Amino acid sequence: MSRSRGERVPAVQRITSRNARFQQWQALLGNRNKRTRAGEFLVLGVRPISLAVERGWPVRTLLYDGERELSTWARELLRSVRTEQIAMAPELLMELGEKSEAPPEIVAVVEMPADDLARISVPDDFLGVLFDRPTSPGNIGSILRSADALGAHGLIVAGHAADVYDPKSVRSSTGSLFSLPAVRVPSPGEVMEWVDARRAAGTPIVLVGTDEHGDCEVFDFDFTQPTLLLIGNETSGLSNSWRGLCDSTVSIPMAGAASSLNAANAATAILYEALRQRIGRRATTTP
Repeated sequence: MSRSRGERVPAVQRITSRNARFQQWQALLGNRNKRTRAGEFLVLGVRPISLAVERGWPVRTLLYDGERELSTWARELLRSVRTEQIAMAPELLMELGEKSEAPPEIVAVVEMPADDLARISVPDDFLGVLFDRPTSPGNIGSILRSADALGAHGLIVAGHAADVYDPKSVRSSTGSLFSLPAVRVPSPGEVMEWVDARRAAGTPIVLVGTDEHGDCEVFDFDFTQPTLLLIGNETSGLSNSWRGLCDSTVSIPMAGAASSLNAANAATAILYEALRQRIGRRATTTP
């Protein structure tokens, strides 16, 4: 479409040196405090960037390789997303992409949403996951991916923990960060106020913790009821505070020499069982 007479064509912005703006974006990769203060984080990859745009996450800046012919996807993204766009030297994009082989086509600078539990919907069949003080951002992303795939409504990351918006978490979620709400909370108090309010509104959420000496095995617990699944810290498990708030605890039967599963694997196994039970219940109640 041609531009009308007098309409200004915006000048292409370029960054070819490690100037102040580049250093600000570079700091988002490894400095949680700077990510939080800026309220933004970096996103790479076709699927994650596409999902961020599709789900309405505000994109503050699109950084693209100014020295290569871009793919159809990249050209369409730059055409359709109304935001600041900057052509960047490929060696600088490579640093932001943390890759050693080739620079990414595009890096998106995306705005963080508020850490508000109201972002998590609570329908009658609510299924949520709370991760207590995780130390691995990769595990956060992996649990997000499983929770998204297996029908959960949201993830809560509680306490002094790895960051949801750490590049490793964003990358390992493979885009699920943008389709499933993930909310950071400092302590159990905020979560229990939220849970109690939902209970008072008519959704009787039960808190179910994971423990190798659980009250029952995972297969014997009724996951068809509204459930918040609590996953403990990778090393020490659930804190005493969260353990005391559990309505029940479940264990995963072990057949081999291993005494426990990785936190993300344990969450995935239990979420799968919850989905299996819910599918089975729908099959028996559907006329």
